[in-house]
Amino acid sequence: MLALAAMVACRQDMHDQPKYIPLRPSDFFGDGRSERPLIEGSVARGHLKDDVAFYTGKGPDGKPIDTFPFPVTKEVVERGQQRFNIYCTPCHGHLGNGDGMIPRRGFRHPPTYHQDRLRNVPNGYIFDVISAGFGAMPDYAAQIEPRDRWAIVAYIRALQLSQNATIADVPAEARGQLAGQAGGSK
Repeated sequence: MLALAAMVACRQDMHDQPKYIPLRPSDFFGDGRSERPLIEGSVARGHLKDDVAFYTGKGPDGKPIDTFPFPVTKEVVERGQQRFNIYCTPCHGHLGNGDGMIPRRGFRHPPTYHQDRLRNVPNGYIFDVISAGFGAMPDYAAQIEPRDRWAIVAYIRALQLSQNATIADVPAEARGQLAGQAGGSK
């Protein structure tokens, strides 16, 4: 009786259904294959990345580009700040000095963004490091979309400007306002 109950419970409907298994031969199609060739010009969903500079940060020669693949606006920099605060500050700190919580706990310090070497690298280099990682830094390509990676690069450039600015960088008509604010804050 128990064996009969066990056999009734075993149904193979989905297992035995007619279907084509990829890479197995088939006599249904003229070419003898069960899988069908892709239609000419088809692109897998989510895989059309024809703007190489946008997706890699590199030009046709394979070298990092120094321009941004889209206009940098205030909204882009603000989005970059938001993404930077989420993904980058644990190691790089809020000012990009490399003094985030992770290095304070004894892990390796990342370089400061304010050294000459990193102020002079092309924007595409920073994008590539975010995308592929470098040294102890892991890649963030899976966590951060390409547009947000570029926004982070824009924010890093703004950080670099803010920490290394001189009075000569301020427009002449605005310098008087700075002097008045500095005197009023004492």
